[in-house]
Amino acid sequence: MVITIINGPNLNLLGSRESSIYGDKTFEDFLKSLKKSYSNTEFIYYQSNIEGEIVDKIQSAASESDGIILNAGGYTHTSVAIRDAISAIVTPVIEVHISNVMAREEFRHISLISSACSGTITGFGINGYELAVEAFVRKII
Repeated sequence: MVITIINGPNLNLLGSRESSIYGDKTFEDFLKSLKKSYSNTEFIYYQSNIEGEIVDKIQSAASESDGIILNAGGYTHTSVAIRDAISAIVTPVIEVHISNVMAREEFRHISLISSACSGTITGFGINGYELAVEAFVRKII
């Protein structure tokens, strides 16, 4: 199984960014442990702060992956382009958010991408990515 993980803007700062919300572990360190736990799964990891690059990666991941885990960061609430990219592919996409966006500012309560995704995991910290992997591995999605 091949799973592509795509992180959006500012998620390259995990480990140093607002640790009370996002924790103190870098994504790269988390990914190492994820690869150990799921040794039969190939992970492709991509992070960009640029909306168009995220769209390009969703499109290319559709042909090279069995599933996509997407944390679009702030673009979740603003990007019709990312939503349309998800809608244009048949590869399932699971939306992940580290924080519980519903417990945060009101503008974060709206996700333009949720309705195009196969499922959403929010509020379980960085472990939400592992929950998404489990959904793919167990063929829940």
